[in-house]
Amino acid sequence: MRISRFPDLWRFLLISAAALICVAATASLGCWQLGRAAQKQAVFDAITRQQGLQPWHDAELAAGVALATDSVGEAPKAHLLHRPVQLQGRWLAEQTVFLDNRQMQGRVGFYVLTPLRLSAPYGHRVVIVQRGWVPRNFMDRTVLPEVQTPAGTVRIEGRLEAPPSRLMELDATQGGADPDEQKSRIRQNADIARWARESGLPLLALSVVQGGSASEGLLRDWPQANAGVQKHYGYAFQWFGISVLVVLLYVWFQLVRRFYPRRRAAQPEG
Repeated sequence: MRISRFPDLWRFLLISAAALICVAATASLGCWQLGRAAQKQAVFDAITRQQGLQPWHDAELAAGVALATDSVGEAPKAHLLHRPVQLQGRWLAEQTVFLDNRQMQGRVGFYVLTPLRLSAPYGHRVVIVQRGWVPRNFMDRTVLPEVQTPAGTVRIEGRLEAPPSRLMELDATQGGADPDEQKSRIRQNADIARWARESGLPLLALSVVQGGSASEGLLRDWPQANAGVQKHYGYAFQWFGISVLVVLLYVWFQLVRRFYPRRRAAQPEG
């Protein structure tokens, strides 16, 4: 009696389709991870090129960066970020702000931000400087740490960066980080445009991250740019490995074991 092979054919086709879909999906994910790695590497290379440019001084900064109150899109800012600067000016110590819940070296504290008025003839421009980090008083959060702010003309080195990243905060009326409605020197975030409107200072749209070793009671162990592509290469290797494994299992179970024993059984015994 002849037995129909129709069910076996359908099982073979379904397994083949599933294997094909699995290989296509895992290979696509592997290619996507390689694409992400290439994107991050391109961004890192662009940052490295910016950091290798000649530093700007007061004149270039005053002419090249718009005011915070002006309408500035992201495109004009992109070619300015990460550029080295060497500036001269006077600290506006009374305008110093302490950004809360900021970490450095695994500890929680404040980022200290102080406006720097550029020296004449560029005194009509003021830039916010992220001067460094100080630990906070956990016994009394309203106590400000000791930070030395030199009087007179100072010279600083650093790099142009966007304002500090924003953290989630409650509305001031709901008991947020600044219950005094921005009157406190301890803030959760620093909106430079709002800062400019409230203070009347001609603040530039970008800030400066001050470089150098620890001084004036401030740490400056800022995070360094890192391409971070190794994890994407690792994920890509895993996805491509799954693709290869599926192919090998398919060949072994659906081709070799399906057809090779039949050929051996068909051979006459000697």
